[in-house]
Amino acid sequence: MYEGVIQDLIDELSRLPGVGPKGAQRIAFYLLNADSADVARLAHSLMEVKDKVHFCSICFNVAQDELCRICSDARRELTSLCVVEEPKDVIAVERTREFRGRYHVLGGAINPMEGIGPDDLRIKELMTRLRDAQITEVILAMDPNVEGEATATYLARLLKPMGIAITRLASGLPVGGDLEYADEITLGRAFEGRRPLEG
Repeated sequence: MYEGVIQDLIDELSRLPGVGPKGAQRIAFYLLNADSADVARLAHSLMEVKDKVHFCSICFNVAQDELCRICSDARRELTSLCVVEEPKDVIAVERTREFRGRYHVLGGAINPMEGIGPDDLRIKELMTRLRDAQITEVILAMDPNVEGEATATYLARLLKPMGIAITRLASGLPVGGDLEYADEITLGRAFEGRRPLEG
């Protein structure tokens, strides 16, 4: 245990997701030994993000203007909507270059253990968008875990009466993975999404 500002910095860094006490200590000492100009640039970037970045008024992706770059792109398809948990998921889907529609970011997933229910997500905003737009397909792109499955199931039940096509991303075993290490959800989804072999 250190004292004073070093311990304060370690405590603050350890509050970041994925950073434990040892990682926070390593980062703190890296910053302590870093050039002052590098630390100032980091501090400036952190303050700029807080000042300039907010959520898109339509899809809730991160944006520097009122609309994110995807919602302001007139070339995007208006009929398909990909629903994701977090802004980082938008980037993951965009990297595939397979989807040309628009997005809706829920801001998380249903997780009763963490006290997160449907009212804590942007589901009301999703329903408003679906009533006001010409969307014909909703793609549910939740994480393939228990919380993602619960969220996708909840949304599918909610959206079914609207007459919109509801699809779920296929998921299954990673290339190079072993069956014995696959969890039940992944293996079950792999069976559901199986296709005939052509050869």
